[in-house]
Amino acid sequence: MDNKWEELYDAAKQVLKPRDVSKIIEAGGVAAAVESISGKIYVGVCVDTACTLGVCAERNAIFNMITNGEDAIKRVIAIDGDGKAIPSCGACREFMAQLMPEEYRKIEIMMDYENERIVTLGDLTPEWWI
Repeated sequence: MDNKWEELYDAAKQVLKPRDVSKIIEAGGVAAAVESISGKIYVGVCVDTACTLGVCAERNAIFNMITNGEDAIKRVIAIDGDGKAIPSCGACREFMAQLMPEEYRKIEIMMDYENERIVTLGDLTPEWWI
């Protein structure tokens, strides 16, 4: 496996700190790391709310990337509270596709870190609606 995946995993693991932010908001139960095309790594955690205002870790990491002036993703890993890689949800896949409509199919997604199973967003989302 490419060493960059280890860096991404370690970066996500560092911010994986489940906690209650308030009585109705939890954060950090899932963490993600995104590698931009430039090679920089951006991290984010999920924020779960009592309504639909929460955000997934992947989108949070992508927002961090955008905040820092970048807008192209190379790879994504999300990990759950046990440190296991989990696939991006439909909303995150949709967001990545809208962010990179011409290139989204090339984004690499870590599906299973232990078994080094990587797929592209194009494999997960072959016929995007737009």
